[in-house]
Order: sequence, then C-alpha cells, then structure tokens
Amino acid sequence: MPALSTFVQSMKLPVMPEAAQALIRTLNDENADIITVRDIIATDPALTTTLLRMANSATFGLSRSITTLEAAVSVLGIAQIRARALSVCMSNTFAMPAGVNRIAFWQECMKCAGYARWLALSQGLDENQAWLTGIMLPLGRILVIQSNHQHIKTLEAQPCVPGERWKREHALVGFDEGQIMAEVARRWDFPPSMARALDVCTQAPMDDTYPALAGVLHLAALLAEYPKVTTETLAELPPGVVHKLGLNLLWMSVHLPDADAFVDTTLLQG
Repeated sequence: MPALSTFVQSMKLPVMPEAAQALIRTLNDENADIITVRDIIATDPALTTTLLRMANSATFGLSRSITTLEAAVSVLGIAQIRARALSVCMSNTFAMPAGVNRIAFWQECMKCAGYARWLALSQGLDENQAWLTGIMLPLGRILVIQSNHQHIKTLEAQPCVPGERWKREHALVGFDEGQIMAEVARRWDFPPSMARALDVCTQAPMDDTYPALAGVLHLAALLAEYPKVTTETLAELPPGVVHKLGLNLLWMSVHLPDADAFVDTTLLQG
C-alpha cells in the first residue's frame, strides 16, 4: 500500500476556485471580518447567486427576503456564510464517479454536516466548523472510488451497516475516508483542528488526545447513514464515543432533529 501522501497525490485533487482558496485562508486568520468574506464571495457571481438562493431557502426560515450578499453575510454571520460558500465550491468541484448518485451522496453529506453541527452545540464546539468538516468527511469515499472504479462494487455491496464502509475503504486502499480527507485538508490549508479530527474520526477514542470534534464526526457520519434514526439505532452507536462526549442516549432520542431538515436543495443546484 502507498503512503497516504502518495495516495492523495496520485488522485490529482480538483483545483478549488480562487474564491474558495481565499475563504480557506480566512479560516486561519483571526482578523478576517465580514467585509473580507463578503468581498471574497463577491468575486464569484455564480457563488453569490447560489448563496443568496440558499439564504432564502426553507433551511434558514428567515422572516424576510435576502436580496444582497451584504445582507446574507450580516444575517447569517461570517462563519455560517463562509462554511456554506465552501460547501458550494466543493459540491461544484468534486466530480461524481459513474455509478454514484450525486443527489443521494450530497444528501448524506448534508445530513452528516447537520448532525455534526447539532452534536457540536452540545459540546460547546464551533458549530460551523463542525458543519463544514461534516460536509467534507464523505468526500474521501469519492477519492477511493476515483483511485479504482471497481472499488465501488465493494463499497456499495449490501448489506452495509453504518460504519462498514470505513473498514472496506481501509481494506481496499489502506486508508479510510477520514484519513484521506485529513490529508486533503492539510494540502488545502484548512485549520489543523479540522485535519486532526478527520484523521482519527473513524476510530474509537484511544486516549485523552482524541478530539471532541472527532467524536462528533464519528457519530454524525453513522447517524447520516441510517434511513431513519430511532431509539434502537441510537443504542447501536459505539459506547466509547458516546461516553467520550458525555452524551445521554435518552436526551439524544428526545432532542434528535429531523435529518430531512438538514438537506438544502440549493446546494444540489449550485
């Protein structure tokens, strides 16, 4: 098996648009403000149009129509509009291999992101960073398939319980989607906290260095794979991760959000 860096290098990663590259740089810049983010997005008319459509979608349920980029950034906030903008860029940049249902795949990504945001709030973590990292995690699966299109048969073979694909990916290429996207995140200069969480998120907590964001991603990805999350499916979540995050399954069953509410069709139109 090749080294992770060699594997990712061989994938010829898609080139993110200039606006996306500039937005990623602001993630590491504490001085980046609303004006900075607004002006970066404004350089890409198509991205601006998609974000305005997104701001007016049912996902946000705003009481008034948002007609300008400045208003969208002001109402939704710099962190949320930046995360959404980057998700649009990735949706437009990552080509889906033959045999992968683009709509179904991005719906899973958005569900993973939505659950990650919900869980992050319970942990006092940055909800928008969790949302964006949740969007990114499943993209590693696309790179596994692109490395050898025959891998799709193994990855999609049924039955496939939540979390099984991680084991299959590792057996096929030596790495799982979290590890692959961690390397991508490093190459694209995403914050180290995001790369670290992606790198270990498919694993069980080993010690106190295991990031809370990794546990959030682990559970979010599993929940996103269930057709319907019930009390029974919550009981199937790995107890080590649940304990690491200090979660109560009864609380989760009572407050669990509707996964369909996470799916924003404007991203699929972008």
